[in-house]
Amino acid sequence: MDWRDDGILLSTRPLGEANAIAELLTEGHGRHLGLVRGGRSRRLRPLLQPSNLLHITWRARLPEHLGSITVELMQSYAAGVLDDPAALLGIESLTSMARMLPERDPHPALYHGARAVFDALDDPEIWPARLVRWELEFLADMGFGIDLSECAATGTTDDLIYVSPKSGRAVSREAGEPYADKLLRLPAFLIDEAAEPSPQDIADGFRLSGYFLDRDIYSPHGEPLPAARERLLARLAQS
Repeated sequence: MDWRDDGILLSTRPLGEANAIAELLTEGHGRHLGLVRGGRSRRLRPLLQPSNLLHITWRARLPEHLGSITVELMQSYAAGVLDDPAALLGIESLTSMARMLPERDPHPALYHGARAVFDALDDPEIWPARLVRWELEFLADMGFGIDLSECAATGTTDDLIYVSPKSGRAVSREAGEPYADKLLRLPAFLIDEAAEPSPQDIADGFRLSGYFLDRDIYSPHGEPLPAARERLLARLAQS
């Protein structure tokens, strides 16, 4: 059997002297692995770089087999930002996180969201906010979405500026003010796409997603958040 799909390369590992195992986030087949014959060759190595967008053909005798894949380069995102350490860390953080997805479980929104992040890597005013949104989508697809639709205490949809770290639900200014020091800040750009985030909003957004990523996904697996993500936040804070 065989199928064709587009996918973002997440990682590779060598297999023998000439071949490689590629791990991709595909549009229609989720996180998927496959054998790339000659993947360590001079011709294919440049194609097998994390974040590269590839058109792939997967073939195997049975669907449960690893299978082999052939790849065609559609776009090389990292090549355009080699002189931008923050963008490279953004790539590394996203691809590391996507590797937590269950294998072969389709997540088309995450695939398209990742492409939206990478498409904006040449604009530092845009891609960090898109990455925050992608992390929240990742949480939702993993079964741990947070509810930003209304205030957990009053049901109002106005003036939502906090998130409860316990329930993962939004809280309005009035209801949350007495507990402000215990609540997470909700930056406006996460509920209003027209809002332009400030650097503080971006930091608050990453703090919000990072809290739930650590609590619900990484800590239960006994793992820390991606090191690249921590380095990214430090670099964004400096800039």
